[in-house]
Amino acid sequence: MKTARACAGIARRSRAKEGRAPRRNLLGAPGTGFGDPDARLLLVGLAPAAHGANRTGRVFTGDGSGDFLAAALHATGFANIPTSQRADDGLTLRDAYILAAVRCAPPANKPTPGEIVRCRPHLTAEIAALPRLRVVIALGKIGHDAYLAYLAAAHAVRPRPRPAFGHGSEADLGDGLPLLLGCYHPSRQNTNTGKLTAPMMRAVFERARGIIGATDA
Repeated sequence: MKTARACAGIARRSRAKEGRAPRRNLLGAPGTGFGDPDARLLLVGLAPAAHGANRTGRVFTGDGSGDFLAAALHATGFANIPTSQRADDGLTLRDAYILAAVRCAPPANKPTPGEIVRCRPHLTAEIAALPRLRVVIALGKIGHDAYLAYLAAAHAVRPRPRPAFGHGSEADLGDGLPLLLGCYHPSRQNTNTGKLTAPMMRAVFERARGIIGATDA
């Protein structure tokens, strides 16, 4: 209950600071992950975007970041369509699941360390419901660090040396844990500047596909 109230507070602060869209168009509610419950690939993102998931009710949906990500998922066989525009658009993930380190849209899309900690029980619960994971792709350093913090809190796993985040980075965490891959976040800041291109993102998902193999029949 305390965690839910904390998330609601984050949402209220986000709505107060994000004035670019009419208030009636924003859900302002905590967002959950979505995808295939038998997924072998997990994507860990940052937080619901103020005018993406915060408006549509589904992570990475309704903005340019969602379409950029969906195109890479579709190209590598993890999604049935190459766009992610509405919660009812028919997008289905195959062998993949997406969640975010923070469940409410933070002000200026910059969650505080405290917000990440308060949302960790939800992250832990969602990952616990995915028993077949073999690969985790961290979309950005915050997702990368949040996943490592989850491992420390839930499994007392603290790899040494600590894996560094970078685009295309790989970390074998041992003990039968999923391989951790790094990918720049598909934010407009990254994609509009060319820091992250479509071929760059697709290469990370192709690596994940190579590890996992073909989707189960």
